[in-house]
Amino acid sequence: MSSTYILTCLCPSPNSEILDRISSFLDHRHIQVLNIRTLSQENPFCFEMQIVNPPDTRPEELTAILLEQTATPQVDMIIQEDSPVRCQKKFIAMDMDSTLIQVEVIDELAKEAGIGDAVAQITRRAMNGELNFNESLQERVSLLKGLPDAVLKTVYDRIPLTEGVEDLLCILQKKGYKTAVLSGGFDYFTSRIKARLRLDYAYSNTLEIKNGILTGNILGEIVDGRKKADLIVEISKKEQIPLNQSIVIGDGANDLPMIHKAGLGIAFNAKPAVRASAHSPLPSWIL
Repeated sequence: MSSTYILTCLCPSPNSEILDRISSFLDHRHIQVLNIRTLSQENPFCFEMQIVNPPDTRPEELTAILLEQTATPQVDMIIQEDSPVRCQKKFIAMDMDSTLIQVEVIDELAKEAGIGDAVAQITRRAMNGELNFNESLQERVSLLKGLPDAVLKTVYDRIPLTEGVEDLLCILQKKGYKTAVLSGGFDYFTSRIKARLRLDYAYSNTLEIKNGILTGNILGEIVDGRKKADLIVEISKKEQIPLNQSIVIGDGANDLPMIHKAGLGIAFNAKPAVRASAHSPLPSWIL
């Protein structure tokens, strides 16, 4: 039996060529378009199609094929089942590094220690799932041993928020969303981000500091991918929000467990392994 779905497409500006390509492809595959409507005329331009998807075609596969048909990194789309839950999300959780903010905090700290390039290389591999997250985090933190804790403020003061994230969260909060940052980074930064963006929850790791000096150790349980997924479930239960009414946004391999727990998981400006596995892979210009 065929099902009704909503295809949502984003591109930098009104683009009739993209719409024509999508429409032609759907027609070729005998996928009926019930209606089309524009959601935004500005940048990003956004439209959606209500389509009848044949039972032998998975929405994820159809999305991947359509992205190939449009053949440009500045176009993205997602196909979701046309159900009331699609528009009834109530909780959003976001990663911090390279998601809420434009940098990786540990790489910035490493720059202060004079080992920026070495640590950044480890970070890239860990975020793409090539290294064990916990082991790679402990290795990178150990290299920060001896840094004065004053560098935490120095780094925080130069951290740029991702463009548009303040407006996004303000709108969602006005709509009653619960909001959270779940990070494999450090609580010195997430606590300040939480206050600045008026988030409801913030979870991350704690750097051990003795006599004003980083010891190179992490205190307590590491917030890794498994822990992030557990926290999504924990917060949803506490707020009495079904998991299918949650949204999760992240960029690294350690975000995949929580992305897969959510009703809508978004890979934002993500590493290749994450883009390939998330529900919806969005490029960085979207926000």
